[in-house]
Amino acid sequence: MGVFNRRVGDGTKHVSPSPPLEYDDKNVPQYDNHNGQHDAPLHAMVDPTTRLQRGLKARQVTMIAIGGAIGTGLIIGTGSALANAGPGSIFISYSMVGFVVYLVMGALGEMAAWLPLESGFTGYAARFCDPALGFALGYTYWFKYIIVTPNQLTAAALVIQYWVDRETVNPGVFIAVFYVVIIAINYLGIRFFGEIEFWLSSLKVLTICGLILLSLVLVLGGGPDHDRKGFRYWKSPGAFKTRFVEGDAGRFLALWGTFVAATFAFLGTELVGVTVGEAQNPRKVIPKAIKLTFWRIVVFYIVSVLLVGMLVPYDSPSLSFATKQTTGASASPFVVAIVEANIRVLPSFLNGCFLIFVFSASNSDLYIATRTLYGLAKEGNAPSIFARTDRRGVPIYALGLSSLIALIAFLNVAQSSTKVFGYFVNLVTIFGLLTWISILISHIYFVRARRAQGVTDTQMPYIAPLGVGGSYGALVFCCVIAVFKNFDVFIHVASRDAGLRIFDYRNFITGYLGIPLYLGMILGYKLTHKNSGHTPMTADLFSGKDIIDREEAEFLALKAAKGRSNTSRWYRFISWLF
Repeated sequence: MGVFNRRVGDGTKHVSPSPPLEYDDKNVPQYDNHNGQHDAPLHAMVDPTTRLQRGLKARQVTMIAIGGAIGTGLIIGTGSALANAGPGSIFISYSMVGFVVYLVMGALGEMAAWLPLESGFTGYAARFCDPALGFALGYTYWFKYIIVTPNQLTAAALVIQYWVDRETVNPGVFIAVFYVVIIAINYLGIRFFGEIEFWLSSLKVLTICGLILLSLVLVLGGGPDHDRKGFRYWKSPGAFKTRFVEGDAGRFLALWGTFVAATFAFLGTELVGVTVGEAQNPRKVIPKAIKLTFWRIVVFYIVSVLLVGMLVPYDSPSLSFATKQTTGASASPFVVAIVEANIRVLPSFLNGCFLIFVFSASNSDLYIATRTLYGLAKEGNAPSIFARTDRRGVPIYALGLSSLIALIAFLNVAQSSTKVFGYFVNLVTIFGLLTWISILISHIYFVRARRAQGVTDTQMPYIAPLGVGGSYGALVFCCVIAVFKNFDVFIHVASRDAGLRIFDYRNFITGYLGIPLYLGMILGYKLTHKNSGHTPMTADLFSGKDIIDREEAEFLALKAAKGRSNTSRWYRFISWLF
């Protein structure tokens, strides 16, 4: 049974049942584009010139979901968090933030399983909550990734400097090589991109598993030094370090600082929400990937930070030196532990693994930027040319613009621009947290709407693990982090030159400017389009759902016709794992 929005004489929208939709030009239902101005025919949703291809297989979506949660934030970022707060603090913060991330992913999974939109979670914000929210979310998310992409390209050049210094080979050479390669991968279509990301993410998983196993061996005294560390460093120098002030207040401030670090280490996990428009059988694949996210968070993040906190004391001189480095393996606390255990070969090998991490991140970041701009165009919030796709389903114009902006990576070749570029990146990282907030708000409105429109839990392909209550709790947590993420700028630090107490206005501006920009786009859109958002009864839960139902039926029928070619237990285990 299809449902779509009809307009009545007073201009309000009512949700009415309709017979099954017939997709022909003579009898085309109207699709509300959510800006309150005009409707477009539903067949526009299946226009081949603006349609993505569902070429991502289940194993690829699953591994991409893992890849979005594994990066240098875990391998390198944990070092500064450990040095600033101690092992107990990072274990608590990474565990709590990991749970919140699972709630965010569960909320996203519930919406994606019901209606896998090509525009991703920006479409959910526009359809279920308010078009203004979808507009602001889309542009802030796109802005974040057109800046993060060149930053990752620069990071790749820095990682290579571990072997080749910048005086020998200009970093711009390596940036150019990676730039051309990631554009080629994205241009060759979703099937090629999915396969490349599958293997890159697999290498990430193998690297993390290897580090965890090695760390466990070192903790138990299996290294060359045969030093059984256990929880020694949790006792001396201790599990919690003070920061800014002594006593419990100082320990709390240090702990809170690691919450911020943990939050940004998890950013990018929502990447799976961008892939829903190109995933085969998304109603099964997306919930499966999200369900496994919980265990991957536990294994890859929580276990990793627990082990690294057992291997390296927070007052280690080697850790203090590492947190000041910028070139790959030198900055990782795992490498500090390996070096202190007198293992000589692994640091260079790990640096090669980190290069794969950064390359994979830049590749997927360009993909996200392209699909986000495409989604904005599909929602009518960007020029329609950016919704045009080629025969492979690639939004080539959106890819072209996002790639051109990525050229700013070459600005970072000059040492003088590095600091300014760092402030710019600090500005847009808040948008990742605002994305989580927007997803949670969209889920809350979605649950209200489906209950008001008679969609029961039993009709849902997937339900968020703690329901709407979990989304409310996660929303409060994310809002608190967003407001206090740069709390240290309010704590004056003595100037070395004059002994004065100064205010770090640069970090204050770059840390908080993203919030008024985000709110300003919401307010500006509402003033311009004169809309008041959706009520539970006017939220559009059904437009395009019949198309997804038909695609799902065709996919399952084709899969059943092919039959199962391998029914061994090993095959079923690999299928479950990937």
